[in-house]
Parts: sequence; structure tokens; C-alpha cells
Amino acid sequence: MKITLDQAGKRFNYDWIFRRVTATFNEGERYAILGPNGSGKSTLLQVISGHIHHNEGSVLYSTMSKRLIPSDQFFRHCAIAAPYLELVEEFTLAESLQFHLQFKQFIPAIKPKDAVALVGLEKSMHKQIRYFSSGMKQRLKLALAIFSDVPVLLLDEPCTNLDAAGTQLYQQLITEYGGNRMMIVSSNDEQEYFMCPNHINIQDYKNT
Repeated sequence: MKITLDQAGKRFNYDWIFRRVTATFNEGERYAILGPNGSGKSTLLQVISGHIHHNEGSVLYSTMSKRLIPSDQFFRHCAIAAPYLELVEEFTLAESLQFHLQFKQFIPAIKPKDAVALVGLEKSMHKQIRYFSSGMKQRLKLALAIFSDVPVLLLDEPCTNLDAAGTQLYQQLITEYGGNRMMIVSSNDEQEYFMCPNHINIQDYKNT
């Protein structure tokens, strides 16, 4: 899997968030999108994910055999955890897992009950998501993303609402279950992008 941005830009109304982003994200590599709060890191990640459309340039997805993947099909190849992606509050944890698994299976050797235990939510299997704390919701979001059997993992401020123990758990999950997948992390906290040797500074694409 490869993602290629060529002169990509995004604006809201007349304000450009970033312009002329040219970058290649390669299979198995790990990248961090860096910049201060409100600088457009999350917007760039959403453009990469296909959740929002860019206003200029191109974003292409391709397999290692150079077969192009239509942009509206990229969601099948990626999993994302982000503060702005909501869980279905009416679902119980068990129902949330069942719903997710209709679209993306977990990586081999990880069963739903294993995933729940690994993020410390085994006692909440039949509790509605509406009654979860913000930290519990974030643990669930991370589990659904990290354990999904997809080649691309996108993480936007993945330790949002996590305490020190939760941050340590996140790092452990990435280390043990990240595998050889492409990872792109939007963050300004080194604890969140500790595994990313490749850095992209959003500030380099302002007012260009």
C-alpha cells in the first residue's frame, strides 16, 4: 500500500489550511504529522483518510503492484482512531464490537474478548457506550483501530482523554500489535508518535 500526495491543499471558505503538500507514504513505514494546536494536522490526516476532500492537487492510493485504489474505497484498507469520530452511544460494548466486525475483521489470533481484555474493558461488555467515561471510550476506539486487520493505521491524537496508564497501554499496543503496517499519527506529543521516525511539519505548508 502506498499513499501519494501531489501538491495537495485544503481550504475552508477562503482560508487555506495547508497548500502544496507533496509527500509519499510507503508500506510499512511510520510517519508523524507535527504542528501546534489548530495548525491543520487533523485536517491533513482527514484528507489522507478520505474523510474530507482536498481542494487542489491529488491524493492517490495504490497497492504494491501499482494498482490504483479508488478514493471512495480506501476506507476498506485503513482504520482510524480520532477524537471527532463518535462511537454509537446506544450500543453496548458487545454490540459495538459486533457492528465493527461486519466491516473489518481483527488481526489473526485476536478475538473480540481478547481485544476487550487487552484494553481493560472486560467488565463493561454489556454496558452501553453512553455510560463509558471519556478514557474508556478512547480505549475502545484504539482497540477497534489497532486490532483491525488492515494495512494502514491512522491515529489522530491517540492519547486524548487517557491518563498515564492509558498512554502506557497505547504504547504497548502499538509495540506488540502494530506489525508492519503503515502508520500515520497526527500529534504534537512525542509519547503519541514515539514509533515514527519520519516527520512532516504542517507549518512547512502554510502560506506557500
